[in-house]
Order: sequence, then C-alpha cells, then structure tokens
Amino acid sequence: MSENGLSTRIQQFLNPLGCQDHGTQSPFLRLGQHMQDILGDGGILKEVVQAGDGPPVPRDSSVSIHFSGYLEYSDQPFETTNYMKYPRMMKLGRDITLCGLELGLLTMKKGEYSRFLLLPEYAYGEMGCPPLIPPMASILYEVQVLEFLDSAQVDEFFALSPDEQNCVPLSDLLSVVDIERNFGNRCFKQSRFDDAKDRYKQAVMLLSTRETKSEEEKRGIASLQLPLYLNLSLAMLRLDRPLRSLDYSLQALLIDPRNTKALFRCGQAYLEIAEYEKAQEYLTMAQARKPFDPDINNLLRKLSISYKDFLDKEKDMCSKMFPNLNSTVKK
Repeated sequence: MSENGLSTRIQQFLNPLGCQDHGTQSPFLRLGQHMQDILGDGGILKEVVQAGDGPPVPRDSSVSIHFSGYLEYSDQPFETTNYMKYPRMMKLGRDITLCGLELGLLTMKKGEYSRFLLLPEYAYGEMGCPPLIPPMASILYEVQVLEFLDSAQVDEFFALSPDEQNCVPLSDLLSVVDIERNFGNRCFKQSRFDDAKDRYKQAVMLLSTRETKSEEEKRGIASLQLPLYLNLSLAMLRLDRPLRSLDYSLQALLIDPRNTKALFRCGQAYLEIAEYEKAQEYLTMAQARKPFDPDINNLLRKLSISYKDFLDKEKDMCSKMFPNLNSTVKK
C-alpha cells in the first residue's frame, strides 16, 4: 500500500495516463468492473480488501472508522482520518450522513477494510459540496472498521421522558448503564479522556436519578456507582483536573470508606495539588489495606521526595527573606 493509502492496483485505475490503454473508459468505470453491486442498482459498488470478523455493523450503532474519500483522477484524498491514531466514535445517521457511506458500513464487520464506489445520488448529488466536491461527482471511499458499539438500547432509553425512564425495569436501566460504561472504557483506552469522562458521568446520572424502591435496590445502585466514580476520578487526573478527581474519589469513599482504589486516588489528587499531609494520610490508609502494592508504595516514595523538595525550597526562601536572622542564629 502506498503512503497516501491507495494500493498500487487502485492507483493504476486512477492514473489518467492509464486511459490510453483502455480506450475511453474512465478510471472509476474500469475500477467498478471489479467490484460487487451491493444494492442491485449500481449505485454502491464494493470491494473487500481485508475481511472482518463477527456480525455486521448494526443500523443504530456508533462506529470508529478510518476512511479516505477520493475524486476521480485524484490519488490524494479530499478527506481522511489516516492522520488520527484513534478516530472518534460516530453515530450512524447523525455523524455519518452520507447515504452511500452509511449503507456501505452496514455491510461491514469489525476489522474489515473495503472500498466503495458511490454514484452521485449516493454521495453528494447534483449540487456536490463546493469547493471540494464538484456537481454530479462519483466518489471512492476506502474504509476500515476499527470497532463499533450497538447503541440502539441507549437511544431508545434517552428518547423516553424522565418519568418513563424511571418506570422501566431496573434490568433495562442497568443494561444501558453498562453500555455507557463500556463505551467510556473504550474511549479511555484510546486516551480520549474527555469522551470517557462524559460517558461515565452519563452513567452516574442515570443511576443517581433512579427512584429506588427498597434498601436492597439502593445498595445495588450504589455498588454500581462505585466503579464509575473511580473511573471518573482517574479520567480527571488524566485531564489534569485533580480537584474534580478528588471530588469523585470522596464520592466513592462515601459508598465504601475502606476502598483501596478510592483511598489511592485521593492520595494522587492531594499530591497533585501539593497537599502533602493529606496525600500522606490517604496513601498510608491505602498501604495498610495493600502493603505490597507497587503503585501505592511508588507513590509514597514520590510523595516523600516531593515533600522534601518543598521543605528545602521553603527553607531556602526563608533564608533569603531573613538573611540577618541566619547570621544571628550562627553567632
């Protein structure tokens, strides 16, 4: 595959000089002869370059894809995500609105890499999209599905009114919360901490607004909130927002005062804001719970070094502010 994302075989179809060997056939027309007609009207043609695994992309899913779009006779994309390590998740029908691309995605599986040739009526139509896309332009898309998440159940839940949401079976609510949490975890693993934070907060909100019918149900919801607060705390640390991280860690401790991760997160947050004594207090409690945990012990060592540096700087500052006091003490 070349640096611009096109294989050598595709480049030969798009090379204008190649037309000399194929009469008056255009590059896209020649390329289409090697592709599958997925609708039966010739509007969307597909070539699978690398097969995927599992079920196809669901209609109501959110997808993470690499894609590049090309005009005929051009080997440079007019749009591409190839510069991004982790493309953002996009909702079908909302973030992906090009008809042909969306219909093509519904035929793909996770890990699949395919090409789609779209006629104008499945692309940008009679008007095009000036200044990049001319009128009545056919478009070639190269697409790779990195992952997808079926969010139909989440969409249906949020379409309900607050009263209706509160009346759905608890199992349905927990399923929606689990989807949001998994979505957040995927974003976190891709270092998209702001997106992860939003998903975790959404899940916490859903649990917090639920009217519980018994103490057992209340405890069950609290146990589900606990890991979400811990995830939020860590996401906020990654976003350099230690005070917000501390808030979520303390929320977790309200649910489980002896939770080691929550104690550790409090210690991390207090260290970030240079509250060394508080950091020492919470990290010591965490160490008492897990004496041989390397993360806790390493952070305690870091705290010791940071606190010593802080005291040394304070001592040096005082000596500069009160030089006569130092000489008097020496005498």
